Amino acid sequence: MVNSTNFSHFILGAFIDTGRLKYLCFTITAILYTIIVFANSFLIGVICMKRSLHEPMYIFLCNLFVNELYGSVCFFPSLLVQLVSDTHTISVPLCFLQIFCLYTYGHIEFCNLALMSYDRYLAICCPLQYNTHMTSNKVALFIAVVWLYCFMKFLITLSLSIRLQLCGNMIDSVYCSNYPVVKLACSDTRVNNIYGIIVTILAIFVPSILIIFSYTKILKICLVGSKETRQKAVSTCTPHLASLLNFFFASCYAIFHSRFDMTSVPNVLRIIISSYFVVCQVLFNPIMYGMRMSKIRQICKDLFSSQINCS
Repeated sequence: MVNSTNFSHFILGAFIDTGRLKYLCFTITAILYTIIVFANSFLIGVICMKRSLHEPMYIFLCNLFVNELYGSVCFFPSLLVQLVSDTHTISVPLCFLQIFCLYTYGHIEFCNLALMSYDRYLAICCPLQYNTHMTSNKVALFIAVVWLYCFMKFLITLSLSIRLQLCGNMIDSVYCSNYPVVKLACSDTRVNNIYGIIVTILAIFVPSILIIFSYTKILKICLVGSKETRQKAVSTCTPHLASLLNFFFASCYAIFHSRFDMTSVPNVLRIIISSYFVVCQVLFNPIMYGMRMSKIRQICKDLFSSQINCS
């Protein structure tokens, strides 16, 4: 039985030898990362600076963009290092840090999307009581509770994984993931498995209940409501539903990839789809919300127009 302290690093086994193409891959990834950081930071700045956007819906949206930045910082710097490396190794502390960051990113993302669906339910179905139910203090409390809850929940998961005795250090992925590390253990993992199941159920079903409840109510009000109500629902709910579906499918594959044997899937396809969990969501959301939300779109147009006129 080998103790985990005997390993100074993990090997990320999903990377393939691309030869000199690795520099092209590095450049494309670096450009993509720059675009993601710029787009999310720009929209965070727009929402923070414009008082007309200091409404619950946009504050939740700002929190979503902050989490996209958090997720991209957890993933891209490590990926860029691995793309130009010949060994594809990551130190044990950095691996566990990446596990913590990526898992909390995913949980915060889903919880925030659930809060946004509840906010849309109140705005569309209970417009007269909206300002009473969704005050600035409540919004700040909801956001703080989500981040604290996700951090505390996964700190326990991480502490259970760190204590394990490992018999290997090969992770078949392009980034560190918790369950593949647990599968390397030669010590008892029953506590990890039981707690992992409980955490997964809480992470999926609690936000899902809120999302299903909210959209069931919105659908009912749209069926019997006025044309104006339906237009309001479509304009504000379309980007949210698109983001939700995108994140759902990406998360499903990430779970299947970590839990089941995916060696039958071509290696290149495996790398692309496993990266989709972080890459597509953090790029998709700022583009989708920036284009679809009329207030944000108009403010962005005004900002760019003023910059062009000044120059």
